[in-house]
Amino acid sequence: MDQARSTISKIFNGEPHSYTRFNLTQNMEGDNSQVEMKLSSDMDEEVGGNGVGDHLNHNSNRKPYVAQKLGRTPKNLCFMAAATLLIFIIGYLIGFLVHRKKEVAPTCATSVSAFQEPPVHETGAAPLMDWDDVKKLFADKISPSKFESVLSEFTSADHRAGSPGDKALANKVITKFKTYGMDTWNDEHFVKVQDPPASGYNKFVFKGTEQRPTGFLSYSATGKVNGTVLYAYYGQESDFILLRDKNINLTGRVLLVRAGKISFAEKVANAAKMNAAAVLIYPEPTDYPIGDTTELFGHVHMGSGDPYTPGFPSLNHTQFPPVKSSGLPKILAQTITAAMGTSILRQLGGQNVPQTWGGINRLGDESDVITLEVNNVLVEKEIHNVFGVIKGFVDADRYVVIGAQRDAWGPGFASSTVGTSVLVELARSISDMVKNDGFKPRRSIVFASWSAGEYGSIGATEWLEGYLTSLNMKAFSYINLDGVVGGRNGFKVAASPLMHSLIEGALKKVSTLNKAVSLFTQFGRNSWESNVYEDLKMDNAAYPFLAFSGIPSVSFRFTSGSSEYPYFGTMLDTPEKLNSLTSNDVTRLAEIASQFAGHIALRLVHDHLLGMNLTRYNNMINTHVYRINKRVKDVRRMQPQLLPKDLTMQWFISAMGTYGRAAHQLAEDVTNSNLDDIEMCRIINDRIMAVERNFLSPYVSPRESPFRHILLGSGPHTLKALSSHLDALKADDPVADADLFCNQFALATWTVQSCANSLAGDIWSLALMET
Repeated sequence: MDQARSTISKIFNGEPHSYTRFNLTQNMEGDNSQVEMKLSSDMDEEVGGNGVGDHLNHNSNRKPYVAQKLGRTPKNLCFMAAATLLIFIIGYLIGFLVHRKKEVAPTCATSVSAFQEPPVHETGAAPLMDWDDVKKLFADKISPSKFESVLSEFTSADHRAGSPGDKALANKVITKFKTYGMDTWNDEHFVKVQDPPASGYNKFVFKGTEQRPTGFLSYSATGKVNGTVLYAYYGQESDFILLRDKNINLTGRVLLVRAGKISFAEKVANAAKMNAAAVLIYPEPTDYPIGDTTELFGHVHMGSGDPYTPGFPSLNHTQFPPVKSSGLPKILAQTITAAMGTSILRQLGGQNVPQTWGGINRLGDESDVITLEVNNVLVEKEIHNVFGVIKGFVDADRYVVIGAQRDAWGPGFASSTVGTSVLVELARSISDMVKNDGFKPRRSIVFASWSAGEYGSIGATEWLEGYLTSLNMKAFSYINLDGVVGGRNGFKVAASPLMHSLIEGALKKVSTLNKAVSLFTQFGRNSWESNVYEDLKMDNAAYPFLAFSGIPSVSFRFTSGSSEYPYFGTMLDTPEKLNSLTSNDVTRLAEIASQFAGHIALRLVHDHLLGMNLTRYNNMINTHVYRINKRVKDVRRMQPQLLPKDLTMQWFISAMGTYGRAAHQLAEDVTNSNLDDIEMCRIINDRIMAVERNFLSPYVSPRESPFRHILLGSGPHTLKALSSHLDALKADDPVADADLFCNQFALATWTVQSCANSLAGDIWSLALMET
């Protein structure tokens, strides 16, 4: 190229002053090669404002251009013509050689990479992998043999929240995530929990005998009480109604109740409503065959998260306001062993227990005095949640969260080790699908390992409180892996109604231990909703995601048939116990649990539109409205003075109808949507994501009623509570408040109407739907 410039320069006897530029640019390993040719002739003169150009290499006395041209000789003209032709030929040859060089470049590694076709970018208009291929690929990644090493690696004898063992496991989890090529991060919280006294003990004295149980219930009130023992079966509301019907006074009594049926926190809350002084909880041997001396551990906070920072996260340097959760009990609570409980029960006098409770026990009388002392201490602990994410290729800012509790009271093999192992294996398998097999999820998957789950889902709830605004708009589902293997003869699922189709699809596609039989066939039989589905309970880690944050959630587990895994919350939750209960099939059951959770998660991140059941809530709302309407009529008939004359069901029924129409319209929009329209798919998905969130009542305090969901939450704002309130009014219960009912009734009506408004999408869509 330098030779070409030199030749052209010689032809013109000097450097050109005007040029034409040809850019022959090719990207070779990021460098640009540029060929620039400067061509000049008397026809390319720079023209001044008066049409006269001056060569910079000549003096100012040069004659005008036209005069020079007229004065040239034929010899000069021939020379100029030859020069012009030569220039043209040289330029043509240079262009040809450069073009030829580009075509015949040697196929070295740099040349191949430089001229490869640009990669095809995902537009979101169609999946890059067929769903059947995704299912098969994922099924091939999970196997029982892989779980053997993972379960062994995460088994720990001591990993209570905030302990060195808990932190060691957190480091193992995050190291795994990094190994899989995932982006990772850590979420640190400083939480207040209640532990047994470091020096001293909790105790009770009955009939002159002192007992010192080592189990305890975190967040119990502390102090010392004297009272008479009253046996209250499982401590359910129905049990207290039976006692009340027997004209038994519960005020100031120390209640002895069995473990099971409902959570420890619910038992204590029910007792507090009856003005009891304390609660003793024991494992009845017929329910819990765990031995006479096995201690129980748990908590009695009627809520989730750190009860000393209700509604906001326990972050470092947070300015803690002087408030406590309304779910903290004001009465004493303590667990005792089976031997202690049955010993007390055998010595009770008084009336016989109700026939429906069975047995020949007595309820207790005024002579059965007991003294209970609880000396638990409040401590602050540093806990860590750890995360990894597989980012989506279309809507990366929308994600499903898969989480598992990492801590435990003791070994916690079933309560935390198996779930953590499933979490890690899911992360490994799906990461490998993305990295090596071409799977490109549309949306992201966040894997979370929580701490302080045993104290009431503290780690998970604090994360929800810290990022509530963001999660409300971006997290579209939560899959809980806690306690997924607690047996082998039964299978239970608890979830938001929006997820029923996803659950049914997974039940039909995932096989049981018998590979020829699906979960649906073995456990669902004729109706999976009757035989497999159960309500999501407050002590489930998925509950705050659903009832506090409005995120559709699912939790599932293998059971021992009609009974629960008896070693949860004990020091006997070991690999040996779980293997004995499952006939040494823990690894195979963990594989099936992974397949079930993975099927739901992958479906949610693969499809164009989120596969939620948009009309499932219609029946629930209709049922509640029917019940409330019936009870309003009953109260008007039996206690007409209690309800205002202008109280009407018209607006509630109208809101119900509007919601139903809006839900059906959204379902129709989904059916008729154009899957190639990326923006429209995103808009519809956002409307789907808003369904659950809109059931959170905006009129209640997170401190007083953190579980704000009006259908699945807990508190006086729920539709279920409205029915119960009317029952109390009908029975002329002195605690019933007609004004409170009317207020909650109005707020519930508008909450349902607001759900319908949001579901309709644009404001004009609602107006058109009403016409």
